[in-house]
Amino acid sequence: MSEKSISEQIAENLRTRGFVPVPVQVLNDESAPVRYFTGDFDAFVEAAQALGSKAIFIEPLYLEDEEFYYDADVEEDEEDYDGCDCEDCDCDDDCDCEHHDESEEAQEEVAEADESEEGEDDETAGVWLDPEDLDGMDLTLLDPELDQYLERIGEECGVRLSLPGPDRVEVEIFTDWYDRFAELVDAAVEEIETDPAAALEKIKANG
Repeated sequence: MSEKSISEQIAENLRTRGFVPVPVQVLNDESAPVRYFTGDFDAFVEAAQALGSKAIFIEPLYLEDEEFYYDADVEEDEEDYDGCDCEDCDCDDDCDCEHHDESEEAQEEVAEADESEEGEDDETAGVWLDPEDLDGMDLTLLDPELDQYLERIGEECGVRLSLPGPDRVEVEIFTDWYDRFAELVDAAVEEIETDPAAALEKIKANG
């Protein structure tokens, strides 16, 4: 007999406490305000009883492959405006700056200036390294211990419990193995954000 998933175990526990576990799937996390419960599972159940809840929504959570990559939380730039890109005007049709000037001389000057800036970037590429430069880095290269969790991708790793009602009070409960995985990920992320250059050297050494 296969071991019960964490959602099945939680559901059975809730039934013994007089609740109806209601399986759900959240399609849009931004559609409603959320109050995250800061206590543990038992405290959440106690709060649910105090609030008079008769049922509790239960949503399985799964380990995703994107969790193995460093996310620098870099916002994507908006699509560049196909026209004047200077900071000295409003970039309208009446702009008379050199970026908007159609003369060949002005266009050549702008091109030379851009090439000069790119050259300076190349010269300093090996000097400064920001965490953003490692955005998307495979964390298993930094900590090979994370490799053992790759086979668990798609496996249920926890549940999100929430109470019916406009307040949307919820708590997330995870398996022991996922807690360990999260600790390793947090440690790897901290290495990158504390000293990205040293983290990159460690990745090269592990490779």
